[in-house]
Amino acid sequence: MDPLVHPAPAKPPRFYRWLVVFVRVLVRLFWRVSVVGLENLPQPPYIIAANHQAWYDPAFIIPFFPPAPMIYTMAKRETVFNRAWKRAFVTRIGVFPISPSRGELDEAGVRTVYQILARGGVVLMFPEGRYSRGRAIRELKTGIGYFALQAGVPVVPVAVRGSGSLVPFRRIEVSIGAPILPDPPAWWALSRRVATVVQRVGDALTTALQRRRRPPSDTS
Repeated sequence: MDPLVHPAPAKPPRFYRWLVVFVRVLVRLFWRVSVVGLENLPQPPYIIAANHQAWYDPAFIIPFFPPAPMIYTMAKRETVFNRAWKRAFVTRIGVFPISPSRGELDEAGVRTVYQILARGGVVLMFPEGRYSRGRAIRELKTGIGYFALQAGVPVVPVAVRGSGSLVPFRRIEVSIGAPILPDPPAWWALSRRVATVVQRVGDALTTALQRRRRPPSDTS
């Protein structure tokens, strides 16, 4: 049975808050992390759409966002939820299972996304679906467009650069773009509206990753 997703509280659980602080301190000790664009964040609920370099990408994103509400993310049921101790741990930090099969979405996972957004939460997604391991953005999955349009929430593009390999003291740049509002003309067919949202997310991520490097200041 899938773990229940509770309403996103104004104040996340203590364990989640402690873990976020711990990861943030750890990341700052071993990498030079710079974050720009926090002023672009809208009021929750919203979806974070990030490029995907490696499995540890959330560690360079979640700790540098506002502490509330909790940021939820998804993981494969077969690999992350296959042991009781794993399930007990990850569900406490906002991870929920999803298992797409043969191109079909996991209905329970999809419902969970809508539940979180309906309750004022934030969901972190990696629309590439797998690791890009470089600057080029893979073709994005259309699911994020359906979520944004049907839930009526903005998508915040987040580009992470430099996390392809965990080299100590390497600079990691996190760029938060302006929110993409799902507000195309109502007469468009849903598939076209979805494709437009997905394309805009991909363009925002590609632009951020290809932007000329500027020497940003490390976060304090």
